[in-house]
Amino acid sequence: MNANGNDIEKRLWAAADKLWAETGLKPSEFSTPVLGLVFLRYAEKKFQEALATLPVGTSRGRTVDEKTGVLAQGAVYLPESARFSYLQGLPEGEDIGAKINNAMRAIEAENEDLRGVLPRNYNLIPDRTLIELLKLLGPVEIDGDAFGKVYEYFLGNFAMSEGRKGGVFYTPTSIVRLIVEILEPYDGKVFDPACGSGGMFVQSAKFIQHHNGGGRHHISIYGTEKETTTIKLAKMNLAVHGLSGGIVEANTYYEDPHDSVGQFDFVMANPPFNVSGVDKARLEKDARFSLGLPTTENANYLWIQQFYAALNETGRAGFVMASSAGDARGSEQLIRKRLIESGAVDVIVSVGPNFFYTVTLPCTLWFLDKGKARSERGNTVLFLDARHVYRQLDRAHREFMPEQVEFLANIVRLYRGRESERLDGSEALMAEHGFEDGYKDVLGLCKVATREDIAAQGWSLNPGRYVGAAECVDDGVDFTERLVELNEQLELLNGEAKELEDRITENLSSVLESIQ
Repeated sequence: MNANGNDIEKRLWAAADKLWAETGLKPSEFSTPVLGLVFLRYAEKKFQEALATLPVGTSRGRTVDEKTGVLAQGAVYLPESARFSYLQGLPEGEDIGAKINNAMRAIEAENEDLRGVLPRNYNLIPDRTLIELLKLLGPVEIDGDAFGKVYEYFLGNFAMSEGRKGGVFYTPTSIVRLIVEILEPYDGKVFDPACGSGGMFVQSAKFIQHHNGGGRHHISIYGTEKETTTIKLAKMNLAVHGLSGGIVEANTYYEDPHDSVGQFDFVMANPPFNVSGVDKARLEKDARFSLGLPTTENANYLWIQQFYAALNETGRAGFVMASSAGDARGSEQLIRKRLIESGAVDVIVSVGPNFFYTVTLPCTLWFLDKGKARSERGNTVLFLDARHVYRQLDRAHREFMPEQVEFLANIVRLYRGRESERLDGSEALMAEHGFEDGYKDVLGLCKVATREDIAAQGWSLNPGRYVGAAECVDDGVDFTERLVELNEQLELLNGEAKELEDRITENLSSVLESIQ
């Protein structure tokens, strides 16, 4: 099977999905073993490429130790009995599940970063299905990082199948790409305290390769994640892309295993939104929350402070946040005011609904820059409304196209006084919005607001308050689709109203108790 087209991952998924339907297994029982086989197929490709580059002596074989040479090139070392080609060539009647389990154990024994990571539950899948999966993946010949793309595509589709739980470990690639393009993590220490399956790290390495002609990455990776299964996915994802790093199991509300305060050049994350039940009494002396603890039953501003605190003096952060956080009142408003007054808030981007597989509501991307306070931009924030920038994948899902990611990142580059880029075909979009001669405010798209402007808006970080509305034009969107979108936005507003009502009730109760 030759993968010259752009739909190889879709064709592979369609076949794997059909096999899945025949097993009767739950998504969690099928997804990890299949991802393990995708990992193994790609790992052998990288292993053979690394092996081919090792110098060969005239009479005594290779001049360097095979394992050392392979690992030095960022590939996974594979013993012969643990290679995809060996498993694919097993005769009928073999216990395929047991053989694959043994292969995974052998790989872990030879690769320190993968100890205890690879799946070993292939006995749950019928041998006939495993044989079909091996046949499906075996003949695929693809160039570059295409198998990494297949791995990410499978991750995303399994996240959809898992429902809300699956969304915890996977952030859509186009969202991650936009965060990375705006942060520009060329080198340094990168931290994700809610790292899921490690997509932020993978895209950071791809960014470097894309912008420096394919050179190797120069970033150090640090992450925390509370779910053991998700940590294993992250380490597999890093390994399949030739990366490694320190990913630690921890509940980052209460634990800080990397001693993160002031340590990192870049922080990027997609934390869980609107989490309740955090024991804030345990956080009162924690240096990560120096801007104050929110009184509400909502952890959004605990996450925001973690990201801010982890940055060094010139560090930058980019993260996904609930849209409601930009206008939250009470103690959260006070924390937001302090953050804005620090000069660290750099860029805020509104993203429309249906970008995530498990959440239909819109979200916001926040970007912080601790070095900005000492620059000419120290008193300003760039607001971007990207809710009308997207490609419709199907009725329920959207994404950013590469040229759209570059277009949005270019607006930020121009705002920062930098040259725009033309690597991904954003020329038409740049010309359409009049950015040929540098940055300018565009009604309905972008606006640079001063700290005084923001104070006048109650310290709101909602781009809609500043950008305004563009002239109404017929965008060709079906009326029913638009009605569904508006209904989703109404649900968001209703949720915020309910939250406000609960806060008022809570405050009234406190007042009445104090009077009594």
